[in-house]
Amino acid sequence: MSIQAVTARVQELRQQLTDPAELVNGPQPRAGASASPAGGAQFASALAQASGSYPATAANAALGASYGSPQLAALGSSYASPPGGLAGLSGAAPGGAGSRIVAAAESQIGQAEQPPGSNESPAIAEYRSATAGAVPGAPWCAYFASWAARAAGEPIGSGGQGLGSVSEIWSWAQSTGRALPNGPGVVPKPGDLIVFGGEHVGIVRGVLPGGEISTIEGNYENKVSTNTRSASEATGYVSM
Repeated sequence: MSIQAVTARVQELRQQLTDPAELVNGPQPRAGASASPAGGAQFASALAQASGSYPATAANAALGASYGSPQLAALGSSYASPPGGLAGLSGAAPGGAGSRIVAAAESQIGQAEQPPGSNESPAIAEYRSATAGAVPGAPWCAYFASWAARAAGEPIGSGGQGLGSVSEIWSWAQSTGRALPNGPGVVPKPGDLIVFGGEHVGIVRGVLPGGEISTIEGNYENKVSTNTRSASEATGYVSM
């Protein structure tokens, strides 16, 4: 089910079922009116149909909790919108390689060098562990991309050994048919690697409504940072 259909269905349910007490506890007796068969279980089933099978997040748990029911809160938490919410970024298929890479990268946002400028920290040492022959103290954007890909079960390199430089990543992408040079009409997918010449690499988080590219980048301003890039800024992408 599309995001638009999910949104429309949830809105329809809210309009049709205007009494939260009935949604949670079942129909309430009313003078002069017959009882309605609608209840918490029926609403839960309808919400499940409307939501599809997205992975869990806290946002939809809050939707269920807003009706005062632990059961609905639990149901809501098992159905989540794509990254950025229903009206946010264009997303990869739920559970696909791209969404797993984005999730791994998002879990590290804010991890910083200690001290700044050193290319070192316990987290950065962990990123290096995903690349064979990694060098302590070296620029680590490629190590971070290699780590996120490995954490998602999609290791990069001819043997899945990770790659420590941007040029190595691009060469591997070319040899495996994953290289996508940037140009008019080129739109990356969430989880793809975004390459800036031979100098820097990040991870595509999504494409914003105006066409800008939302990214997560290791070794940007000495930490794992979110960023927004113009559509023309990258030299290419690596399909993941």
